[in-house]
Amino acid sequence: MEQFAEYGHAIVAMAAIAAFGLILSPLSAMRKQALGLTPGSQPEADYANPCYRWHRAYQNLSETIGFFVAVVLAAILAGANPFWVNLLASLFFIVRVFLVFVHIKGIGKPNMSVRSFTYVAGWLMCLALALMAIAAVFWG
Repeated sequence: MEQFAEYGHAIVAMAAIAAFGLILSPLSAMRKQALGLTPGSQPEADYANPCYRWHRAYQNLSETIGFFVAVVLAAILAGANPFWVNLLASLFFIVRVFLVFVHIKGIGKPNMSVRSFTYVAGWLMCLALALMAIAAVFWG
C-alpha cells in the first residue's frame, strides 16, 4: 500500500464523500416520509419546499459520486501528480459539502446562481482529474 501513501488526501476525500452521501440519504428520506411520500418517490419540484431541497441535495451528490471516484482512482492508478490529485479531490469534497448546504438552505435561484456555479466548479475539478489521468498514461 506504500505506492498509494502519497495520495492519502484523495483517498480520504473519496471515503468522506461516500460517507457524506450515506448520511444524507436517510436525512432526505426522513423528510420525504414526513410528507407521506412512498419510498422511491420524489417530492414535487418546488425549491420553496425544504423536502425537495433535501431530495435534490442528495440526488445531486449521488449523480456525481461515481464520476468523482472514477477520475480520482484513474488519476491515482495512472500515477498523476499527487499534489494536484490530492488538492483537486480535497477541493471537490469541500465544494460538494458547500453545494449540499446551498441546496438545503435554498440559496440562489434554481439556474445560473451560486448553485450552478458551485456545481460547475466541481465538474471542472473532475474534468481536470480525468485529463491528468489521461496525460499520465500517455505522456507519463
